[in-house]
Amino acid sequence: MGLIVLGVPRVMAVTVLEEEVRWVVAPALDAGFYRAVNPDLGDAGADAVSHYVTVGWREGRDPAPWFSVRRYMADNADVKWAGREPFHHYLTQGRREGRTVSPSDAAEAFLTGKTRAGHEPVWTSAPAAAADPILSAQNAASEAGLDEAALYQSHRALLQGEFDVDYYLAANADIGLADIDPLDHFLRTGWLEARDPNVRFSVKDYLETYPDIGLAGINPFIHYVRTGRAEGRIARNELGFRYEVIANLAPVEDRVAAIAKASAAAKSGSAAALTRALAVSRTGLADLYVTFSHDDYTANLGGVQLCLQREDARIGEQGRDHLHLYPLKPWPVVREAAEPGPLGLVWNGQRIGAFEARTIAKVLGKACGGPGRRRDFAIHSLLGHNARETAAILEACGLKRGYFWLHDFASLCAGFHLLRNDVEDCAAPPPDSPACGICAYLPMRRRHLEQHAELFHRLELTVVSPSQPTLDLWKARSAYPTRGEVVLPHAKLMSRGPAKLEKKPRPLRVAYAGIPAAFKGWAVFRALAEALADDPRYEFHHLGIRPDPALKVAFQPVSVTEARPRAMQEALEALEADVVMVWPLCRETFSFVAAEAVAAGCAVLTGPDSGNVAAFVAEGGHGMVAPDEDAVIALFESGEALALARSRRKPDLYDLAFSALTVDLMGKGADA
Repeated sequence: MGLIVLGVPRVMAVTVLEEEVRWVVAPALDAGFYRAVNPDLGDAGADAVSHYVTVGWREGRDPAPWFSVRRYMADNADVKWAGREPFHHYLTQGRREGRTVSPSDAAEAFLTGKTRAGHEPVWTSAPAAAADPILSAQNAASEAGLDEAALYQSHRALLQGEFDVDYYLAANADIGLADIDPLDHFLRTGWLEARDPNVRFSVKDYLETYPDIGLAGINPFIHYVRTGRAEGRIARNELGFRYEVIANLAPVEDRVAAIAKASAAAKSGSAAALTRALAVSRTGLADLYVTFSHDDYTANLGGVQLCLQREDARIGEQGRDHLHLYPLKPWPVVREAAEPGPLGLVWNGQRIGAFEARTIAKVLGKACGGPGRRRDFAIHSLLGHNARETAAILEACGLKRGYFWLHDFASLCAGFHLLRNDVEDCAAPPPDSPACGICAYLPMRRRHLEQHAELFHRLELTVVSPSQPTLDLWKARSAYPTRGEVVLPHAKLMSRGPAKLEKKPRPLRVAYAGIPAAFKGWAVFRALAEALADDPRYEFHHLGIRPDPALKVAFQPVSVTEARPRAMQEALEALEADVVMVWPLCRETFSFVAAEAVAAGCAVLTGPDSGNVAAFVAEGGHGMVAPDEDAVIALFESGEALALARSRRKPDLYDLAFSALTVDLMGKGADA
């Protein structure tokens, strides 16, 4: 096999297998266009790909009407200096990096000339080619005079036994919906988009670990299967999920900048539009309940959203008006006054649009000018809000005294889970401490402390915590002035008798309930399930909204809503799960999953840093608190975990009595 040297004498040449260069370039190069705009090539133009790869690009000839070699080299000095062939660079690297392309000068000139003569262009590229050149130029292989079909089939045959179709479809729902052959997609574009061919191989890791493969533009999985594995190259970096989290942790400042840009582009409604929407009222705003949170509880699922759904239902039963405010775009931190941030509004359960904070305050000031029989407010989250604007909106309603919920620890840090760099419990050390200084959230932590301090000083807030451990930590780490503090659990257990037990022996059923997220302990459960996949003593289950294609265990879709508040409890009870792993890396303020598991007769397995979960399990005898993650697998390998079987514990079943949250506190006094 011949070699092509893409380089210049002044720099180190990059040697690439000709076969791989052709494989990348050929499907995207428009051979009809190339021949049409280069009539001087004569017979050489028949093999457009070979001519372009060997000499054409060096002469500034463009491979497709949507790609200018000259402009790409001018816009990307690093590519020019390294002597990289620009089209190959863009397809294998530039697209992933967000580099832009410009139309071919030759195409513009040629098209203009032909149009004046009354002729159509002779090349075959569709307009969509600029969006995805590889998918839109399927005819290039045959026109190029190369045996691309044979090469493609050899690659398919090579990967046939290695490529996991089920995993690829599960990890890439868009491929299944588009009815595309998974292996074909991976070979042509999937690897360029860093989509993994199976759970054991990481395209991103392989290219980062072996930059020679990336520079060569070779499909990394083909290289690994063909030669890399025999050379001892690793398929993925097994450095643990914490390494992966940190490696993918984007600077908070970058996330804020991106969301600020998106917020600035959002359109806001007028004062007249808001006035009209609020006119459709249950009480004329005389009986008004105002809430703030980080998102739209009618459109999203989660613990805070479920709390707001319950409050909304109770407020509606009382015939009162409920106005909910949330940032139209999801902010990861509280917002400064100078940063754009239109607020979405939900009025009595219906979204009514987005408005600027000053518009909301102005309209509410007029609408609430009359006598009010009963008005209350609760702040469930300040993320995406500005403290000064929030206080101004409430003051416009004549409100100063209300409730502040500790659903998380955003009032102590921008890292509202209190996870240093999203992987390790930190317990909110002083902002000037070395422990805080090494965390990605420090730059935004001061913002959070200042904004919450302003909020607590301007308003008279009763802090409501769903658990005592949460309140204890918050009081130890904060110095905000409060009107009072109260503990109000989201749910309480009400016994309904012993569970029925199977008499026949069976494997211990270990379940994970909820979204497969690292901070919720999914990686710990996955490691356990993978380590004991072939152990007949155990079987593993996942119940939640969506599965993780990287772990092949029994999955059952379960979604908890206000209409079905006991969906998870009922699913766990029907499964007769023995153990539910609730292993959050962060301190849970309250765990619905732990309560649902115990109500269904399951034991809870958790760790010492899980906040309310560990306290709930230890105080109630509801399972086991393992000392650390390493001890988890040891408990199962030794068989000690079998003591958590239903047949041995003989558990009770429970009903969950859900609180109505703030509604339960209204009228009882702020210090109830």
